[in-house]
Amino acid sequence: MTSPTAAAKVLELSDVRKVYPGATPVHALRGIELDVVRGELMAVVGPSGSGKSTLLHIMGTLDRPTSGEVTVDGHVASRLTDRQLSALRAGQIGFVFQSFHLLNGETALENVADGLLYTGVASTLRNNLANEALDRVGLSHRKHHLASKLSGGEMQRVAVARAIVGRPAIVLADEPTGNLDTATSDDIVRLLEELNGEGITMIVITHNRDMAELFPRRIMMRDGTIERDLGRSA
Repeated sequence: MTSPTAAAKVLELSDVRKVYPGATPVHALRGIELDVVRGELMAVVGPSGSGKSTLLHIMGTLDRPTSGEVTVDGHVASRLTDRQLSALRAGQIGFVFQSFHLLNGETALENVADGLLYTGVASTLRNNLANEALDRVGLSHRKHHLASKLSGGEMQRVAVARAIVGRPAIVLADEPTGNLDTATSDDIVRLLEELNGEGITMIVITHNRDMAELFPRRIMMRDGTIERDLGRSA
């Protein structure tokens, strides 16, 4: 892992709250305070209903908080229009999901290159960067295979390559091993650790406490609050 410093904050959440209205309002997040510095490898862990998925959506600017501030790589999300937020996500945030979200009729290379579609990068450069990303995740030899012909572990590696192809400030992984067997899950965790060692900031959302224990920093959530913050960088 890299050696992050307190001065290099890549994500800041200040008194973030999320309330879903209704006859009985649901308080999904209750005053979250969280700083992530560049180069961290962090797990957010908690049981179902603890607020970790809502937190991921807020961190990734996929949803806006009811109150509080979210700052991504120096950009205050509340000051941005929806179009500007989309541009921020495209350029500064990579996403890895449990269900891969690949297009089965496209090759691994095409799926990864698609991660740059909304960044204005020319097609030739998109393919060059996609080749580089697939090489980084150890899958360059499968780049011309259709996604439908890849194993689960290979599909998740393609998803990770797509997340890092634009060299984002931060990568958010939502249960990245949830659909994989134990051995393949271990491979994906090692891959995330290797990429973090290259300087990529990683936040992994998981309910798996054993996997979370492998990461230097663990955010333990319950009932919409951070119950414990273990291994925080100085």
